[in-house]
This record gives sequence, structure tokens and C-alpha cells, in this order.
Amino acid sequence: MAILERTHLEIVRAVDQHGSLTAAADKLHLTQSALSHSIHKLEDQLGVAIWRREGRSLRPTQAGEYLLAVANRLAPQFAHAEERLRQFAQGERGTLRIGMECHPCYQWLLKIASPYLTAWPAVDLDVKQKFQFGGISALFGYEIDLLVTPDPLYKTGLFFEPVFDYEQVLVVGPQHPLCNASHVQPEQLAGEILITYPVTIDRLDIYTRFLTPAGISPKRHKLIETTDIMLQMVASGRGVAALPRWLVEEYADRFAVFPVRLGVEGVDKQIFLGIREADADIDYLRAFLVLARALRDTIEQRHKER
Repeated sequence: MAILERTHLEIVRAVDQHGSLTAAADKLHLTQSALSHSIHKLEDQLGVAIWRREGRSLRPTQAGEYLLAVANRLAPQFAHAEERLRQFAQGERGTLRIGMECHPCYQWLLKIASPYLTAWPAVDLDVKQKFQFGGISALFGYEIDLLVTPDPLYKTGLFFEPVFDYEQVLVVGPQHPLCNASHVQPEQLAGEILITYPVTIDRLDIYTRFLTPAGISPKRHKLIETTDIMLQMVASGRGVAALPRWLVEEYADRFAVFPVRLGVEGVDKQIFLGIREADADIDYLRAFLVLARALRDTIEQRHKER
């Protein structure tokens, strides 16, 4: 009976990443003959080929693709568990790895980071903004410990909590005809240059919840990574943008830009924090959620007092 071991998973990943036995053996600090022997032994035990040779490269068979998917899912968990246990053994608290799925969320995170680092001096923060397979997969794959996202995907084993409510608005410059408008309709953006962060259209609310349902496209779609440059472009009349109202208000003293409601009803959004349910009892992770709730309650109270 074949017994899969962690070593097999590491071999499968290394061969896939490097494409040859020689490179994979170097990565794993093995001889090529030892690596080849391990692969042949595993294939004999399983009764199925894992790799097929194409010229000088190795390509996974259908069974190999399945085993590779298992390896990509489990190997990071082994590494994560070992790192956590090492930290416990040395009295360390470790690092809270945070994944960001929206650019404006980073501004929100800064409001939490300072008090959190003060309260937890033995914990570091590591912020990741790009994922090979998306934020949810990064959370499942133990690449991150906490996901900040406006678009939660509820799956077994994950927990999401809304921590911040906001309105997505159109942002225009002082000379724009919509500057003093109470709201904007989709067709009014047909001749505009729309500036957004560089994410896919299916993750942009101004498209999915405003323009696309109305069958409207802007004259041009321009991608800009930084909020400051985006607002400078808008202020100088180079286009319009879609951003959270709170973010526009925070930049109001630096840029002459104005928020306009998207449609009569507006586009309401929330920022969610997602964690693995299995990690819910980790004290320094739970503490981050507590701070996020406290910030949410403070902001809500300020709005009531206005």
C-alpha cells in the first residue's frame, strides 16, 4: 500500500516549479539519482505515472496534476505549522500576515496598524497586496492569516466580519459639469475617461453595480495604482474616478475634488475581515478584530453626532 509523505509533496512541487529533475534535485539538496528513485518508487506504489517526459522537460500526467494540486494546498500548511511551533518554542508571537484585496483598504488598515503594534509589541505585521490565486485561496493556503476585502466569498472553514461601511462615489474635479450634481446616471459617463485602480472590471463596483447593468461603457478606462496621482488627475480635469466617499473626504484638504453619488440610491459597500475559523482563538489575531470593531463603532458614533 502506498503511503504519501510530505517529501513526496515537496518533490512534486519542486519538479513542477523547475521543470527538470536536475534543477529540482538542486532545490531539494538531493542527488538527481536519489530524486529519480523516489519518483519511480512512488509511481510503482501508486500504480500510476505521475510525470511524462516532453523533450528535456517533465510534465505532470492527469494523476500528477491532482497530486500537484494537493501538494500546493498542503505543503504551505506544513511550513506554516512548523514556523508557528518554532515561534512557540522560542517564546515568540510571530507575524500577522494580512492580505489586501482593495487599494483603498490600505488607508483603512493604517488606522488599525498603529494602535495594534503598540498593544502587541511582540507581533509583526506583514501586508501582502498581490496573490497568485486570489485572496480566498491565499487564506486557505496559509499564505496569509487575515484577509481585508470588500467582496467576501463565504466558504466552509472561513469567517468574515463587516468592520467598515462606506459609500462608493464618483470623484470629479472643480471644473467638471457634475461638480455640484446630487447624483450621476450611468449614461452621463459614456463620454468620460474613467480612472480606477488596476484591478479587473469584474471587481470594480462602478462597472458591476452601475455601468454594466445599464449597458454603458466609459469613453476610456485608465488604470492608476496610487490614490494621490489618481486624485491629481481628477483635480486637473484629466478624468473622473470611483472611490469610497470617506477616502475622498480625507483627501479634500489636499486636492480640489468632489464626490458625486452613483445613482439616486448610491452604491453602499462594506470592508470585511476574513480569517480561518480554526484560528479564531489566536489571541493576537482576535485582538486585531477587536480593534477593527472599536474603530467601526467610533466612526459610527461620529456620524450620529453630525
